[in-house]
Amino acid sequence: MVEQNLRIQTFTDIPSPEIFSSQIEPKNVPAVFKGCIKNWKAFSKWNPSNGGLIYLQERVGSVVVEAMLSRSAPVFYGDIRSHERVPLSFSIFIKYCLCLMENRDGRRDDRLESQKHSLAVSDAEQTDLLFGEAPQQFYLAQVPILNFEKKEHIQLECLGEDIQTPVPLETKSLASVNLWMNSMKARSSTHYDPHHNLLCVVSGCKEVTLWPPSATPYLYPLPLYGEASNHSSVTLEEPDLSVYPRAACLNGFSQKVVLHAGDALFIPEGWFHQVDSEVLTIAVNFWWRSMTISGMLEHMDAYYLRRILKRLTDKEMNKMLHFPSGSMDETMTSQPHNAYRVLFFYSLDHGHQGIRTNCGKKSSNDELRSKVMLQDLEPSASQSLNEVISLVHDRLNPRKLTGSTDNSCAGENDETNKRKEESCGINDDPVANLILTLHPLTIHSVFLAMAKNFPRTLEALMLHGLTPVGSEILTRKFEEMDQLISGEDQNQFYQVLYGVFDDQSAAMDALLNGKELFARQAFENVLDQYVGINLDGPKPQIK
Repeated sequence: MVEQNLRIQTFTDIPSPEIFSSQIEPKNVPAVFKGCIKNWKAFSKWNPSNGGLIYLQERVGSVVVEAMLSRSAPVFYGDIRSHERVPLSFSIFIKYCLCLMENRDGRRDDRLESQKHSLAVSDAEQTDLLFGEAPQQFYLAQVPILNFEKKEHIQLECLGEDIQTPVPLETKSLASVNLWMNSMKARSSTHYDPHHNLLCVVSGCKEVTLWPPSATPYLYPLPLYGEASNHSSVTLEEPDLSVYPRAACLNGFSQKVVLHAGDALFIPEGWFHQVDSEVLTIAVNFWWRSMTISGMLEHMDAYYLRRILKRLTDKEMNKMLHFPSGSMDETMTSQPHNAYRVLFFYSLDHGHQGIRTNCGKKSSNDELRSKVMLQDLEPSASQSLNEVISLVHDRLNPRKLTGSTDNSCAGENDETNKRKEESCGINDDPVANLILTLHPLTIHSVFLAMAKNFPRTLEALMLHGLTPVGSEILTRKFEEMDQLISGEDQNQFYQVLYGVFDDQSAAMDALLNGKELFARQAFENVLDQYVGINLDGPKPQIK
């Protein structure tokens, strides 16, 4: 289901440049402007039904333009392996369009016939090539009318007099203005643009399907190191779900708009779109750089890349845990958790022997532990305690639960190591699932009771019983618990917790290692989904 704040708006009143720049463009959500360009000369003069093709021929003549030649028409794929750019006389393309109109209408038009014969005199050789080689495979795609970045490549500058900058863009520094013209029905493959785009339909009709940038993982963009990295690798008509399983979710992200002559569509940078054009559709598009891209200084790229990857990784971690996307607070992850700070200062005070080196004095921690008697636990906490103990015993060799840490809990067999390395999914982890269901204060009671009554089981759980996802969930529960108890109670809890371990740094290392393994899996998922890089797969060969 498309999020409400990403729904496309339609405007019947054309917004002013100020309103567009302050209220529409910053949202980075597409918008339709009905009748936006009906005041253009091109709106009436280019219309094929009103002699527009002959007018265009008179204006442009036999200028050679670059056309897209596709062997897979009517679909024009952006991947350079699926099409090629070929020089084509504008006159020849117009002649084919004239023939198409005559055949479609089923009538003879002396004016059209005269124009066709006049064109054939100067372009006979190219005419034979075009009409003998399936002319519907040619598409005038992105032919420059104005180009403010590469002025030497302007091919249709003469058409600039028939158009004008749409009102919403009057204050923009445009990058380029381009013509799009197809004779037969055509479909562009799904892609996104690195610029903001205003697509204006002069004649005909276009249906545009759009997906927000957040749908990128489901569209499987081609690799960044390739020639068409902004194009999707999925065939949307019949996606192969065995190869692209995430594509099954695409319909939930897509929105469709139909543009008629005179309408314009704002397509923000990064929005994937597929464009279906009816027969003899003519359009003009305007590209300009967004404020975000314009303001990105090159020396900041590495910093922004790390921030973006961190943000995507955090969202992926929440998704792996089935948490809402906003449940991980960035400020929380940027600061060391209270448990880590308590362990550090507690170790400074007590060395590596924990509460056992307290010179026989009864500390507040001893008092806290002594209060946690099994018979005093709430029924739900008592049940949770039994479940935790049972799961730990089931997961690990019972022989590891007796004796000291030095000789009985120091090692793990290969199977356990492999499980800890690979188990980053919550569905297959009963311990993590149980911890996830417990209220933070229940965890507080359960862990204190374990420290008092079952210290070796607690030790085994922390050192060997937590998979990466279990480590992540437990520390998040600790963070929730910290919000519910006072600072002094926090300190006492963590001192009792880590006081169980002969080597407290080993306990902290186990938690941190698990969290990092979980984050690494999320990071690899991000690279695979958004960037198209599989760290375990084949690497691109650079020649």
